[in-house]
Amino acid sequence: MKIKHPFEAVYNKDSKILILGSFPSVKSREQKFFYGHPQNRFWKVISEIFKENVPQNIKEKKTFLLKNKIALWDVIANCEIEGSSDSSITNAVPNDLSPIFKCAKIEKVYCNGTKSFELYQKYIFPKNNIKAEKLPSTSPANAAWTLEKLIKEWKSKIFKQK
Repeated sequence: MKIKHPFEAVYNKDSKILILGSFPSVKSREQKFFYGHPQNRFWKVISEIFKENVPQNIKEKKTFLLKNKIALWDVIANCEIEGSSDSSITNAVPNDLSPIFKCAKIEKVYCNGTKSFELYQKYIFPKNNIKAEKLPSTSPANAAWTLEKLIKEWKSKIFKQK
């Protein structure tokens, strides 16, 4: 069964960093916002990098992202997927990222995890020729990466640009 992405990208004209996931998990689809699974470490990682409290609700999360000049979206607009498993994604249709690039002065694109990066390389890079950098996934399925290792790696990549 084909599932459509249930919520919009977060960005504005001041966004400088674009972080892309693959496709929302079941929990994120239920909550209608990014990284909604309580065990996903995205919000902990990004909050620690910017030395802020972890945002608790959608309004706080959007405010946090925009204040820190972060755009957030997913590579896939719709696909067939079993539960939350990136490895099960088939018949993927990519999101159109051009509205983000037209509105914001994106300086760097990061992919949260291998699947996001692979999908970006397959569907989006050939169209926009904008390179993306792969970051280790914040998913709880990426158990090889501790929270501390994720923070260190994400921080080294994101602040390398500044």
